[in-house]
Amino acid sequence: MTKLGLFLLLPLLVSSTYSLPNQDSSGMEEYPTLPSHALTQAPTTTEAKSRFAMLDDVRLLANGLLQLGQSLREFVHKTKSQINDIFVKLNIFDRSFYQLSVVTSEIKEEEEELKKTTNFLKTDNEEIKNLSLEINSKINGILQERGKLQSKVGILEERLQGLSKSVVPPEQLREMASLKEVIDSQEKTITDLLIAVREQHDQLDYQKTKIKNLEEKVGYNNFQDTIEKDVDTDSENSDMFDYLTGNSTVMETKDIPTDCSELFNRGEKNSGVYTIMPNGSEPFNVYCKMNLDGGSTVIQHRVDGSVDFDQTWEKYEFGFGDLQKEYWLGLRKIHSLAMQRNSILHVELVDSRNERRWVEYQFLLGGPTTNYAIYIRRLAGDLPDTMANHTGTSFFTKDRENLRDVDCIHNYTGGWWFSACGDTNLNGRYVWLRGRGRQSRRRGIQWKSSTGAFCSLKTTTLSIRPAPWTDHFN
Repeated sequence: MTKLGLFLLLPLLVSSTYSLPNQDSSGMEEYPTLPSHALTQAPTTTEAKSRFAMLDDVRLLANGLLQLGQSLREFVHKTKSQINDIFVKLNIFDRSFYQLSVVTSEIKEEEEELKKTTNFLKTDNEEIKNLSLEINSKINGILQERGKLQSKVGILEERLQGLSKSVVPPEQLREMASLKEVIDSQEKTITDLLIAVREQHDQLDYQKTKIKNLEEKVGYNNFQDTIEKDVDTDSENSDMFDYLTGNSTVMETKDIPTDCSELFNRGEKNSGVYTIMPNGSEPFNVYCKMNLDGGSTVIQHRVDGSVDFDQTWEKYEFGFGDLQKEYWLGLRKIHSLAMQRNSILHVELVDSRNERRWVEYQFLLGGPTTNYAIYIRRLAGDLPDTMANHTGTSFFTKDRENLRDVDCIHNYTGGWWFSACGDTNLNGRYVWLRGRGRQSRRRGIQWKSSTGAFCSLKTTTLSIRPAPWTDHFN
């Protein structure tokens, strides 16, 4: 660019030399001598205009070069900034990958320790079996000796009967006393051996149970690890709400818990995402909420409005969202959980004033033929029973009109068990910070209060757990 500018400015510099005055040795300015024909002929107007036009072109070119240089400088700075951002993201990815590798190594180490413990217990089991066989053989020998002693005793009794009419010699009395002592000691030995055998059998049963639990734990951890790796390594192509296919080479499907309460009874006390398989269903992932009373399966959670709940019927049937944040588990999965036993629905709400309240219902959910109709009966809680008039109603979404009052399509958002534009909608639009008018609140997450006012909600959690009773819902 510099060479091009000098090349363009060179004619201007050459032409300017003709307009500068000369100075002789005496200090007097002397103008250059013009040719004779120049004195007789003045420059034309066209040549002057051409010279000024060349100067304007040079200025425009110089300005264009300056602007181009500034644009290139800005582009270089912007490119450097983008490259720095890429390096920062690469560093974050490297750290995340390293942490994942560390966690994977820890899981493998725990798995190896469990395998070693299992092998050790199997060895003890074999030793116990051998000891039990040895004890049984000794018992058989003792029983044979006992039979022989009993036969001797029978012979002696016959002799005693024969000698009952005569005087018994002292030698026979001593022999009888010694035999009696031998019999008593043998019976005591047999009793002690039977007690030892019973204790060995109890210990053997305990070891078998412990081995079985460890094998189930190893298999379940491998199954969970396989699922988590699939979710982490292929999260763009998989959906956490899809049904899972049981891998028989890792763990039999019978070892998968039917719900979170069974997982709690197996000893798992930490809340988180786990795999369950209700009766008659394929395995799928859920979020289990563990507390001191047991485990509950969370079927809906709203906390920050990060997930749009204004979804179609298909989405509400199969589930959507993020199990770690906001989500709807899916009507099909909720139905499979509610149908395997009597269930309790727990509703926990936090309003805009951070007041936490709850209510529990006896809960039953119909199948697809009833459009997943809900049947509930209030049990306890400090929330008003605004769901009472919803029992027996079908589920509704914007593209599935199951209502008598179709105006609810315009008054509400999301999917819910609407009852002629009823008093609750926990799947509405998240507007608790924005909506101030009545119509906005009705379109948001809301639960009608005891005073009849619609209050928008900040956080909602719906969970189900098995009921302690066995009688059917009525």
